[in-house]
Amino acid sequence: MASPRRAAVLGSPIAHSLSPVLHRAAYAALGLDGWSYDRFEVDEAGLAGFVGELDGAWAGLSLTMPLKRAIIPLLDEISDTAASVEAVNTVVLREDGRRVGDNTDIPGMIAALRERGVEKVESAAILGAGATASSALAALARICAGPVTAYVRSEARAAEMRGWGERLGVDVRTAAWDDAAEAFTAPLVVATTPAGTTNALAGAVPDTVGTLFDVLYDPWPTALAAAWSEHGGKVVGGLDLLVHQAVLQVEQMTGVPRAPLAAMRAAGERALAAR
Repeated sequence: MASPRRAAVLGSPIAHSLSPVLHRAAYAALGLDGWSYDRFEVDEAGLAGFVGELDGAWAGLSLTMPLKRAIIPLLDEISDTAASVEAVNTVVLREDGRRVGDNTDIPGMIAALRERGVEKVESAAILGAGATASSALAALARICAGPVTAYVRSEARAAEMRGWGERLGVDVRTAAWDDAAEAFTAPLVVATTPAGTTNALAGAVPDTVGTLFDVLYDPWPTALAAAWSEHGGKVVGGLDLLVHQAVLQVEQMTGVPRAPLAAMRAAGERALAAR
């Protein structure tokens, strides 16, 4: 019998995380009876201590806010994808003791869009300018042929997004948040803002729209996503992103090449419906 293996998601706050539901569903579908996946409330101050106490039973970690950058100095290696946005959401703990970091949010975004038939766009818009916005830019660097307009609340945020654009090779243009409804003419709109932020924009959705990728998943649908659907547009949600990035995490941590996306999504949908 194989030795028990452990994995977990770390962050603060962490109680809301769906990661345990998704990863446990994957283990069940794959027959990995000796695997467990938990959640731990860990902030930046406690991160080094937590990681330093991990033993050989640990296979990997998922990181959420505020740990995606704080984890980097504690790692032996990070992927080019993670380095491109200075954010790690996945750590694989190798048998030789090495800690290797990756970012599955970026390929997860691309996979979630591809699942809905969005593989290439001529231009795009991003609502917001936080950590998720930089990951969205990195994803758009691979699928967007033209400019990306970021709608932000301050010149400091605008400068930050332009800086990420230069680093990632994306033609980033910035506009004031007051003009955010203008984003809706783009073929792809990525909403990266906290819950409630885009509610006031729902009434401005035009009759003809492209694709909305709203990274929120609870509550769902957001007012903006609901309005978008009513106008016939494609909607990709936060659960789509969460499942696709978790599939990649499971594959890296377990070494199993095909994680069960359908079982993981169904488990996530049941968990959200129960809230």
